Amino acid sequence: MTNEIFMIAAVAVLFAGFSKGGFGGSVAFVSSAILALVMKPTEAVGLMLPLLILMDFGTLRPFWRKWDIHQAKVLILGGLPGILLGTLLFSVINDDVLRILLGVIALGFVIWRLWPNKAPRVHRFPDKVGYLAGLVAGFTSFVSHAGGPPAAIYLLPQGMGKTKYHATVTLVFWVINALKFVPYAFLGVFTFELFKYDLILAPIALLGVWIGVRAHHLVPETWFFRVTYLCLACTGVKLIFDAVT
Repeated sequence: MTNEIFMIAAVAVLFAGFSKGGFGGSVAFVSSAILALVMKPTEAVGLMLPLLILMDFGTLRPFWRKWDIHQAKVLILGGLPGILLGTLLFSVINDDVLRILLGVIALGFVIWRLWPNKAPRVHRFPDKVGYLAGLVAGFTSFVSHAGGPPAAIYLLPQGMGKTKYHATVTLVFWVINALKFVPYAFLGVFTFELFKYDLILAPIALLGVWIGVRAHHLVPETWFFRVTYLCLACTGVKLIFDAVT
């Protein structure tokens, strides 16, 4: 890993930790998308998984038991077949397909969040929608660490406050990310070199979480997400362009 790539990785990990620590982590997957610009997507997801588990663990304590346990169980149970599906398909998906998938998810999430005149979502989704959202989240989380958007689409209309929403998402993906570790190892995603860089980047990940937890009640979400959506849109376009050309 060159110095330039390491600097990009450090910024991406810091951003992911900040998002995980204070803002539900639904856009933390942008770190994998950014890394996929400078390394193979399979290496990007392999590098990020141990760091994401560390971030989730660091975020659990300050938001302990502030989650909605029922909604968390629905998403986790739905996520199990999604992880299995991701395991079965991961080895047949090449790097360009992963780039397109990451790019489409990034652009789709931005369009969904910013679409003008969206009908207000005032009704809670039933559990069966949650199981489906969990399945999609488990699959997209496995292949690209992009489980946040499907989970957010289900959880946002449930009427929970910002802190309960954040705690619920943290619990869900702490479990899902931990469950992904063994299949990743079985598929040969991890390498000694990636673990070496994980050790170096771990303090940066925890720093991002620390900043995010403290910014949870201070930073206006509007400004955070405006910048994030712009980054996601640019990254999504670049990934798709690289894949098709």
